[in-house]
Amino acid sequence: MTKPRRRVLGRSRKREERSAYLFIAPWIAGFLLFWLAPMAISVVLSLMDWDLLSTPKWIGLQNYAELFFNDRTFWVSVGVTLKYIVLSVPLYLVTGLLLSLLLNLKIRGITVFRTILFIPSILSGVAVAVLWVAMLNPDTGAVNDVLRQIGISSPPRWLQDPSWAVPSIVLVGLWGIGGGAIIYLSGLQNIGAQLYEAARIDGAGAFQRFRFVTLPMLTPTLLFVLLTSLIDAFQVFDTAYVLGGSQGGVGDSLRFYLINLYNAGFVGGRFGYASAMAWILVLAAAAVILIIFRTSGRWVYYEYDPESER
Repeated sequence: MTKPRRRVLGRSRKREERSAYLFIAPWIAGFLLFWLAPMAISVVLSLMDWDLLSTPKWIGLQNYAELFFNDRTFWVSVGVTLKYIVLSVPLYLVTGLLLSLLLNLKIRGITVFRTILFIPSILSGVAVAVLWVAMLNPDTGAVNDVLRQIGISSPPRWLQDPSWAVPSIVLVGLWGIGGGAIIYLSGLQNIGAQLYEAARIDGAGAFQRFRFVTLPMLTPTLLFVLLTSLIDAFQVFDTAYVLGGSQGGVGDSLRFYLINLYNAGFVGGRFGYASAMAWILVLAAAAVILIIFRTSGRWVYYEYDPESER
């Protein structure tokens, strides 16, 4: 058996190859220095006790053991974050879809409404949160003023009531729902008109066309919005920090996971402990995303899949 000859590159091809590596060198350097290296350091740091000033001390898995067995605030932050995920993700998915159906109507001036709806999603999260602090004031805020005018004499106290604190954050999140609606809209506009025409010929009504044409063809977009919504929900920080402060609001009602991580690292100076918390969050989010990907084949429909024909 003869050994295959190695392909010899000409001078011009070698120059092209060197140029290609030269062009991607900044990205490779950035990837190694600002992404891969910090991740590796944080893994090692999670196994140490370090307050930034003293010499790091190797303690193995003690940070993780303390988190799971001795830290009450860790489990409080997990519960608050899970509550937010359960309340916000389904609401944002459904609301964004309904808004996209309205934005897909062929009426005059619809592009203006699309722009108006999308603008809040690109505003600064901190600025929006500061605005909502005033609007959710239980005594002088605009939200409760409107509720009193429509006959609700004792409206919620929102951020000052532990049972309403997380729903308040969910309400604030609706401010930026236009971003998801625009993504849904792009998916709606990619559905072929011939599918709706065939459904009409078969006698399908509006609801049946939505159920058997729109929803199945929109499932890839729904998968994307679901994943991005979950990732955002795991990382709630700026809005909760502005509305509830670093101590997590009244009775720890707004002690989200990243708020707790921030307190451990930048308030308490326990950077190894905070790194352990960060990796638990990464692994938990990765597990949820992996489960969704593994089960997506049961409910995500692709009109054309070249891989299935191989």
